[in-house]
Amino acid sequence: AFPDGAVPNPMPLDLEESLPDNLFTCVGINPITLHLDGQIEALERSLRSERVVGIKLYAGYYHYSIGDEIYNPVYKLAAEYRLPIVVHGGLTYSDNGLLKYSHPLSMEETFLKHRNLTFMLCHLGDPWVMDTAALLEKNPNLYADLSGWIVGDGAKVERLMEERTYTDHFRRAIVFAEKYDRLVFGTDWPLVPLSPYIEFIRSLIPQEHWENVFYNNALRVFPKLGEWLKGMDQHASQKKSENEESGN
Repeated sequence: AFPDGAVPNPMPLDLEESLPDNLFTCVGINPITLHLDGQIEALERSLRSERVVGIKLYAGYYHYSIGDEIYNPVYKLAAEYRLPIVVHGGLTYSDNGLLKYSHPLSMEETFLKHRNLTFMLCHLGDPWVMDTAALLEKNPNLYADLSGWIVGDGAKVERLMEERTYTDHFRRAIVFAEKYDRLVFGTDWPLVPLSPYIEFIRSLIPQEHWENVFYNNALRVFPKLGEWLKGMDQHASQKKSENEESGN
């Protein structure tokens, strides 16, 4: 039944104060409730949080094009707070979705109109991965994540890794686009276990590009992550200096 049309944030984290220090979130947008009094203000308050690194649109799940004017206030805030827009792409997990809104090619006009924003298309738009590859080729503000290609346990991941007709579907798009600086690792956990899925993506990406795909590109998409890491490094350096001065 996802998504619930009455919930302002379609996928909230119910962790309260137990949120780990190194876990960050993207605020989900429900376009059905976005026009209600106080929703834009509530969204802006959320964007000020150090834990919020982006904004998520559920294209296809909600029956709105990402180019619909209803999202204009969201894009305005994204530009103001220098946050990326993460967009669901491809097949919807719910049969209530409309694929015409989650097809990658339906989004290109928005990528072009908002060249000042960074977009990340989830799942490489699977099953339309070649279409997403073409979009990556000509839209420098577009990234794509590699999550959600398998739903199942470790045994299923291992079986599909050996299925050439399945893996070649993704490999062809990756090689065609050749944009290893704009592909971002992801899993869609808990729909698939982490370790086997890491190995699955490693098998598709040349080793010389692992550092970008598994690490560096995410910092380019989400600048606030880089700021957090810089702060952690400075804190570690300060602690080291204090320990050396005290003889520890």
